[in-house]
Amino acid sequence: MTDYLLAAAVDHLAESNWMFATVNRDEDTDPLEFPKPVPRPGDTPDATRGSNPPEPAGQDSPPRPSDTELMRFFS
Repeated sequence: MTDYLLAAAVDHLAESNWMFATVNRDEDTDPLEFPKPVPRPGDTPDATRGSNPPEPAGQDSPPRPSDTELMRFFS
């Protein structure tokens, strides 16, 4: 559940940054590309959400940060 919530938070932040940049850009410039959503756990490579395929099964995932590291990062 936390992976989905974090991916949603990242997507919303990217969209708000895109909106801010779009509103504050020069009118004569080309429109900015809408941000691609972050892949969610279980997405398949051909899924419409995101462009990065999930890691192949059987490989070790990177170590997860500790609660202390997360608190230090977000504070």
